[in-house]
Amino acid sequence: MIFSSRPVKKKYDSPDSLRSVGWTSARKLELTAPGRPFRLQDGSVLTEVEVEYEVYGDLRLAQDNVILIAHALSGDAHVAGWDGQTRSNGRLWRQSRPGWWDAVVGPGKAIDTERFCVICANVLGSCNGSTGPGSINPASGRPYGLSFPAVSIADWVEMQRQLLDRLGVEHLYAVCGGSLGGQQALEWALRYPGRVGKCIILASGPKLPAQGLGFNMVARHAIMHDKDFAGGDYYEGKPPLRGLEAARMLGHITYLSGKGMDRKFGRARLRQEQEPEQFDTEFEVESYLRYQSRSFVQRFDANSYLYITRAMDRYDAAETWGGGDLVQACRRITAEMLVVSFSSDWLYPPDECRDFVDAMLKAKLPVTYVELESASGHDAFLVDTEPVGRLLRAFLLAPSRERKIMKY
Repeated sequence: MIFSSRPVKKKYDSPDSLRSVGWTSARKLELTAPGRPFRLQDGSVLTEVEVEYEVYGDLRLAQDNVILIAHALSGDAHVAGWDGQTRSNGRLWRQSRPGWWDAVVGPGKAIDTERFCVICANVLGSCNGSTGPGSINPASGRPYGLSFPAVSIADWVEMQRQLLDRLGVEHLYAVCGGSLGGQQALEWALRYPGRVGKCIILASGPKLPAQGLGFNMVARHAIMHDKDFAGGDYYEGKPPLRGLEAARMLGHITYLSGKGMDRKFGRARLRQEQEPEQFDTEFEVESYLRYQSRSFVQRFDANSYLYITRAMDRYDAAETWGGGDLVQACRRITAEMLVVSFSSDWLYPPDECRDFVDAMLKAKLPVTYVELESASGHDAFLVDTEPVGRLLRAFLLAPSRERKIMKY
């Protein structure tokens, strides 16, 4: 299937319209059919699975220019451009938002949509278009809630694989992702080595360290102990907004860094007309976290947060593919690898990334590793787009080595 996604430019496009993919619209595809359910890693089946995805750029006749981008926890398929659903009468609504990596993906940008065809799919279990716990269970006619089966990184990659098969894409020029998206990129290189040419892993690695496991557990605890959680069956009532707000505030702190927060906020106080009460919001950093959490809960589902963080926790590439031996697991990889860590990242710290790179070197894999100095913490792959973009451009445009294709 040869397809084009080139949007029509309009004079009211985004401020960087000359370098934007323009207005975008999500596409949906049903992956299941009667007698053909979606089988998950744990043996469960879903009789109905719909995937939401976006496409930017044109697929060449040779099908040799596709880049799959995998999103992180709170991301979605809307990577670049401006969401067409927020357009009205030729003007931008207040809710209009560019894609979460719009500074990186587009015409002439690091991931150049004049050269590459870019695809991003929303993960299974999310709340942004693909089937998840808020979807209707065909067996009951009600939202799944916590009856939705456990999902894994492997399930997401399998869903993406089925989507690409339906689109007629057999080979990926590259797969790319940061954080949770980096786990998916790595799983692609391990699960389907013969289909991936280049693999880019940003602020991520083969497993989430123990500190990250602890943060995710506390976030889930806050959600599940909200009085409105109702065992996950809150869709016909009030959602657990307080618990999700607390989870997001905690998560957002882990995405930043101490130095970066000091630089941005320090101990600056809000300007108050009168003396605040004992536990009112007093410092600018408190106000920032409250704003971030309140905007987040307007677009995200608490159950999806539970499912996605648990999938992140459980991913262990060494255990799955090497019986606990990361070097052995890495021997499956045939893709050219780029691993980027960030000096202030405390979810996937540079030491963890270097251990991963050492394992690939021991497996005699060609790998490029860069540690970027940054005060932006884990979110640096989203925030520090200029240095990240330079690395991506150089790696993507470098001539590919001769690859021995291995099939499993």
